Amino acid sequence: MKPLPYNADLLAVAPRVIWFEAPEKALTDPVRFLAYVMTYGTPDDVAVVRRYVGDDGFREAVEQAPPGIMDARSWAYWNVMAGKDDIPPMPARRLPE
Repeated sequence: MKPLPYNADLLAVAPRVIWFEAPEKALTDPVRFLAYVMTYGTPDDVAVVRRYVGDDGFREAVEQAPPGIMDARSWAYWNVMAGKDDIPPMPARRLPE
């Protein structure tokens, strides 16, 4: 996924969905940022972000979502929105053997 612009729109969304770090840092990892938007964002937040990444960006983010961010309901919803008929298992952390 291409980098997100550091603009007023996205810098305003960032602290609402990733409240525990600086907005500028939140935007450095687009897939992680979108995973938080898909989980904690309001419909207005999603609309703002969609203007910059489009539906393809959300599809890419759900396919590459890091483990531990999305809840089951958000995971199911965004997979349906990505056009998937069968919902894959949620991302899981892999522990070293």
